[in-house]
Amino acid sequence: MLPKEEFFFLWNHATIKVLDIRYELFKPEEIGKLYKLPANMFLFATGGGAEIQIDLTNYTLEGFHLIHGGKGSTLQIVATDKGFEYYMVFYRASIPLTLNKMIARAMQSNNPFNYQYSLIPNSPITMFKKIHYMYIEWGNANNLSKFTIKSLFYQLLNEIFKQLEQDSIDIQKLNVSSQIKAYLEENYAQPLTLESIAKALRYSPSHLSIQFKQQIGCSPIEYLIQLRIEKASILLEQTNASLRDIAMGVGYNDVYYFSRLFKKRVGVSPTKFRQREQLNRLVKDSPSMSERYSIVDWSFQDYIENGYQYNERKYEPMNKRGLSAIATLFLCLTLLLNACSSGATTNTGSGEKQASTAQAVSESQTKIVSTMKGDVEIPVNPERVVVMYYTGDVLAFDVTPVGSSKIQEGAAFEEELKTVESLGEWFEPNVEAVIQLKPDVIIIPSKDELYEQMQKIAPTVMIDFSTSLDDRLTKIGEVLGKEKEAKELLANFYTKVENSQEKLKEAGILDKTVSIMEGGKGQMSVVTSYTYGRGSQAIYEYLGLKAPDIIQKKIDDKNNTDEAINVSLEVLTDYAGDFVFRSSYEGMVDLTDHPVWSNIPAVKEGRLIEMDFGFCYYNDIYSLTKQLDFIVDNLVATTK
Repeated sequence: MLPKEEFFFLWNHATIKVLDIRYELFKPEEIGKLYKLPANMFLFATGGGAEIQIDLTNYTLEGFHLIHGGKGSTLQIVATDKGFEYYMVFYRASIPLTLNKMIARAMQSNNPFNYQYSLIPNSPITMFKKIHYMYIEWGNANNLSKFTIKSLFYQLLNEIFKQLEQDSIDIQKLNVSSQIKAYLEENYAQPLTLESIAKALRYSPSHLSIQFKQQIGCSPIEYLIQLRIEKASILLEQTNASLRDIAMGVGYNDVYYFSRLFKKRVGVSPTKFRQREQLNRLVKDSPSMSERYSIVDWSFQDYIENGYQYNERKYEPMNKRGLSAIATLFLCLTLLLNACSSGATTNTGSGEKQASTAQAVSESQTKIVSTMKGDVEIPVNPERVVVMYYTGDVLAFDVTPVGSSKIQEGAAFEEELKTVESLGEWFEPNVEAVIQLKPDVIIIPSKDELYEQMQKIAPTVMIDFSTSLDDRLTKIGEVLGKEKEAKELLANFYTKVENSQEKLKEAGILDKTVSIMEGGKGQMSVVTSYTYGRGSQAIYEYLGLKAPDIIQKKIDDKNNTDEAINVSLEVLTDYAGDFVFRSSYEGMVDLTDHPVWSNIPAVKEGRLIEMDFGFCYYNDIYSLTKQLDFIVDNLVATTK
């Protein structure tokens, strides 16, 4: 239930627009179709009666009644024998989240326009007149009518809120999870992604994911996987369908991947699961399984206890039924075990040798890698690598990943990823897409929520953002089975750094100051750290170039938490070095004719170098190598 003070606070800051006004008349006992609300809505009943369901909440309406429902809710109306008459007012409400942090936090946790509540109006005739007049005016297209409607709508809200303030009315939060669960139950066999689910339910992917996780405790995709496994389990138990048909029937086109996922979730392969269930049926001597409440935890309705067997009709002593199914099964198993034991006696040496060889092969196929999340078992030479953010580091080893997080346009390795599947933002990837890629190993930056998602799919190695280039490359080399190549990459890189410094020294640039800037609309962002990207690591850390004193003091300050600071254009000259690198991107402000910018010595004298935002965004070894060439070549070119 939403606190009313917060409810009114957020409504008070909202911008409202009426989208549609409708009038409907249901015939006696008419049943309306299940309808998804395209916007937030007030339903005002004016006559007759109906049973109304909004999501999981049922209302019995008789005479005047008002209900509020949120966008995306499902609505169904069943008229009584008196018929049903009502109006619907659809509206959109928005709040600029830039107003202040308190409003942003309140909106993030409680969106008041999606809440559900109902009331019987204290002044139904007054409310009816306002809504009816709004409906009449809605037929006119002129601006005065639109203004009249907006004015009446605010008056209507005032009446509603006064009653909410006075009466004890339960304001229920929109049950997003029930909508998602119903949709997944109906469409689990389809190729679904978080984006497609969000689009179908008219939510943003991030909002849908957050709401579902808060209410259910897992992501929609995680719930979908569990649902599919549960449906597959039922099919394995109750049908003789092939694994391929079952996999496709629950939404997986790849039977190999389905089997692998099933085993990971249930603990045994689909084939062994089916065999086990058939054996359980035989042991229980029951024609059917009881209702199963979990794919890994169930109980039987039929049971054997105290020497009697239940068979739906009567209890019958087992000794009156001759040799039972259990006794027969036990006898068969005993004979089989004796045969196996006898065979093992004559081949002891050979069997031990084969077992030893199999164990050695098994052990040689995997290895243990120590990570910040503990030891992780991975393939010795992983072939299907998924990487988030550290894409350039992986590419530097001549390993093309099967999937990578979305990269910035213009990145140094953009061409190398043309045939690689993009998985979305590194911190919120498309989980279903990752699953479909069947990775051997996943490499990610430090984010616990991301790790929890990925480690359920494949062995996941998490590397802290603060890890040095040397340690990061060494760890990735270990993961990829390319420890030797990691040493060579680092040796070549530092040789390149030395050669680059020598070139700058020969050109008389190594002792000059360099600034890195971005932006330009009224102010400029000036980089004050070598960990901010924009080429800062290549320029300040590896090439060892210095910034003007006012910036360098911040770079050298270990307690400095500002990676960049905003500086007004009027004083920008104080922050400009002998050379200025400007991070460039499509749509950036053109400062060519700006009096302050054009008179900065570095700009005026041709020592301004524009460096593409995407190109200078990353600090992996692949990008750093390319950035060093670009920076040195352009700095030297300004002296010729």
